[in-house]
Amino acid sequence: MWRCPPGLLLLLLLAGQGALGDRRGRWRRELAPGLHLRGIRDAGGRYCQEQDMCCRGRADDCALPYLGATCYCDLFCNRTVSDCCPDFWDFCLGVPPPFPPIQGCMHGGRIYPVFGTYWDNCNRCTCQEKGQWECDQEPCLVDLDMINAINRGNYGWQAGNHSAFWGMTLDEGIRYRLGTTRPSSSVMNMNEIYMVLDPGQVLPTAFEASEKWPNLIHEPLDQGNCAGSWAFSTAAVASDRVSIHSLGHMTPVLSPQNLLSCDTHHQQGCRGGRLDGAWWFLRRRGVVSDNCYPFSGHERDEAGPAPPCMMHSRAMGRGKRQATARCPNSHVHANDIYQVTPAYRLGSNEQEIMKELMENGPVQALMEVHEDFFLYQGGIYSHTPVSLSRPERYRRHGTHSVKITGWGEETQPDGKTLKYWTVANSWGPSWGERGHFRIVRGANECDIESFVLGVWGRVGMEDMGHH
Repeated sequence: MWRCPPGLLLLLLLAGQGALGDRRGRWRRELAPGLHLRGIRDAGGRYCQEQDMCCRGRADDCALPYLGATCYCDLFCNRTVSDCCPDFWDFCLGVPPPFPPIQGCMHGGRIYPVFGTYWDNCNRCTCQEKGQWECDQEPCLVDLDMINAINRGNYGWQAGNHSAFWGMTLDEGIRYRLGTTRPSSSVMNMNEIYMVLDPGQVLPTAFEASEKWPNLIHEPLDQGNCAGSWAFSTAAVASDRVSIHSLGHMTPVLSPQNLLSCDTHHQQGCRGGRLDGAWWFLRRRGVVSDNCYPFSGHERDEAGPAPPCMMHSRAMGRGKRQATARCPNSHVHANDIYQVTPAYRLGSNEQEIMKELMENGPVQALMEVHEDFFLYQGGIYSHTPVSLSRPERYRRHGTHSVKITGWGEETQPDGKTLKYWTVANSWGPSWGERGHFRIVRGANECDIESFVLGVWGRVGMEDMGHH
């Protein structure tokens, strides 16, 4: 091991000052561009020491890979102070390095200045003055610990990361991805319509609306970061019901935006709304198709004004209505107004819901969404206890509304039979099972059987011909 005598060191350092511009003879060893800028990027890096290298004179193979460049542990490197390894001076020469220590923090192979930030999922990390990171501690909507806990447990469903939710806090998920206000007690006490099962009538063990009514059951839309499930689930159920009750003569995808922008009486658009108000509007005013009045999305900015209503209708007698404006989408001319009859509430008994669904089409259901539901990827959902051991802020829930389209049952690995509903959500086709989910049936899981609505499309004889 060769240590440099102090006198020679001074000469070497002085020689280094003179040799900065002297690149002759360096043809095999061009300086790595920007290797040092203000000195060395990871001042604490142990390179020469780990390899125990300190070579005399000039030895080009006395080098190591260094953050995408090359650094040297031979004495020749010291003539330029720009391609030495970070610990060359203190390890090989026993002196402090000739550059200021870097102010900042390392992350992912680069240095951030003091007060520099990066995002770790939904939390912002900030570089502090002493060179350490401090990160926010918000619970994130996509929580990898929760995903692993659910998949390790035997809960009957699989969890995963839905990329649209990455970077959102749990609080934002509850605020922006649901959006149905719990009905008032007077609405919750709405009389239920009882579907009487005929004597001896046995409902099938499995049923899917899209098999009974092919091409009349519409695929899930995506409400984005708009807390408008009240409008999306209402439009979804009405679209299917109008198609079924007109025997396929009308098959509109109805416009959630028409409801979000125009149904403003006690409704909050993309900040939440009530189902009874949505059905009142569909009955009294009607809405156009989604093509005619497309979704404008984006409503995370609390300060932004809600988009104004661009579609109004007027009575034409016999309770029917016609549009008083052209379609907001100028490429579409069909601005027919679709209406429904008054919505009715079903009993909470699963047999009644099943009979209604099988005879008249998909139904709307209110449900309580918990923190683990956002992570659903497939299987038969039920709310898991995985967050019970964590602080309160990791357990959040809010009210959502969805469209039930069918039911079935599945034998579990332990031999038990699990009954489920098939339900369409409004988080787009890449969430869950192609935009749908299955949830335990017959146990009022997450309140899904507590408030279920049906409605009839308003279809006259004249609608059966010309569409």
